[in-house]
Amino acid sequence: MTLVEPTTSDRLIYDPRTGDVIGPVPQADPAEVDAAVDAARAAASGWAATPAAERAAALHGAAAAVRSAADELTDLTGRETGKPAADARGGVDAGVGTLIQYAELGPVHRGRTLHGDPGATDLMVPGPRGVVAVLTPWNDPVAVAAGLLGAALATGNTVVHKPSERCPATGRRFAEIIAAHLPPDVLRILDGDSEVGSRLAASEVDVVAHVGGTATGRKIRAACAVTGAYALLENGGNDPLVVDAGVDPGWAAEQAALGAFANSGQICVSVERILVHADVAAPFLDALAGQAAAWGGRIGPMVDRTLRAEVHRQVVGALDAGARVRAGGALPDGPGAFYPPTVLEDCTPEMDVFATETFGPVAPVRVVPDFATALREAADDPYGLAATVLTSDMAHAQHAWRSLPVGTVKINNVFGGAPGGAAQPRGASGTGFGHGPELLDEMTTVKVVHLEGAPAQR
Repeated sequence: MTLVEPTTSDRLIYDPRTGDVIGPVPQADPAEVDAAVDAARAAASGWAATPAAERAAALHGAAAAVRSAADELTDLTGRETGKPAADARGGVDAGVGTLIQYAELGPVHRGRTLHGDPGATDLMVPGPRGVVAVLTPWNDPVAVAAGLLGAALATGNTVVHKPSERCPATGRRFAEIIAAHLPPDVLRILDGDSEVGSRLAASEVDVVAHVGGTATGRKIRAACAVTGAYALLENGGNDPLVVDAGVDPGWAAEQAALGAFANSGQICVSVERILVHADVAAPFLDALAGQAAAWGGRIGPMVDRTLRAEVHRQVVGALDAGARVRAGGALPDGPGAFYPPTVLEDCTPEMDVFATETFGPVAPVRVVPDFATALREAADDPYGLAATVLTSDMAHAQHAWRSLPVGTVKINNVFGGAPGGAAQPRGASGTGFGHGPELLDEMTTVKVVHLEGAPAQR
């Protein structure tokens, strides 16, 4: 196993619960980035030629090792991101399951036989794309990285992985555990901030797989347009929650609170804006304010004070523009990066808190006169990640899932969905399948083969 030994920068990370300094963010220099890509390129042909069953066995071994290190990874995740212990452990367990999933799916990933001339054989054969640059986020560092690393490695690609600079120890340790079960240079690890990520994304790789912010995703698209690499992106979202007339407002408030406040609102598919039918708006808002108070004692901090300041800026901007606070909305005293569950009413589509991704524990609410207006406003957005609709009207449900221009529509459950579901985000939210068996297709390229016998010698 060969790992990049990074230098250090002056950037520090802090425990978001206490404000204590954890340490500096390691920073790979440009030469280290180039060396990691070159090494992964040199190892690519050997790993691609490794039988799929052997690659799967390596991933199974890695998954077992991650399970054995679950306590360590849980602690690192909590220290760097502020996740409560149960949530952090859930992310590690999900990562183990995902590695096993791709270890099982990799050997049965298949091509097609075409029906051509009966005297010949025509095949569509999938093969690895080559070198995959994987850039992963901090909000669920083990679970997200496990998917991209697992799918890339199972299909015979080599990988250069840069975890988020907000959780460098978690990301590095997780990748080191996997790399220990692979041949040298099949998985290289880089630490660093956006400069390192930008250099990696613009290097001579074959795929750039990124989960993170939309602004970064746009830069990656531009870089890939120059290099010819395939961009696989899951970026920001501004996910709406539609609350229809006729639903129980207390239950709807529970769903809204779960979607807006879980992990302090730092989930890619968090509820970012709420459109509630006027018929149930008053009891819904009362119940949601009560939910915010109940959630206040059980959520962790935000990842750092920089993100907290941006969330609070959006809240203050909404208040200045006419919104009203029903719960929260004030910066707390004390150490760390805590922010209270916040409910805003009288929001308008022009407010930043309603028009952009907030990524904090904020539930901005807008009252609408009817279901059609709610759907129209939910769809009027540059993002296209996910949406949730709470309704007891099956016709409304059918119309909603067919018409909303997003990758995932959830009816009557903000985090519902069967295992293995894979969606393609739209617009500013990214491109390509980022989950499930379809991710194996993203990590491979197809070669068409026509095999025909030569004529007999004359």
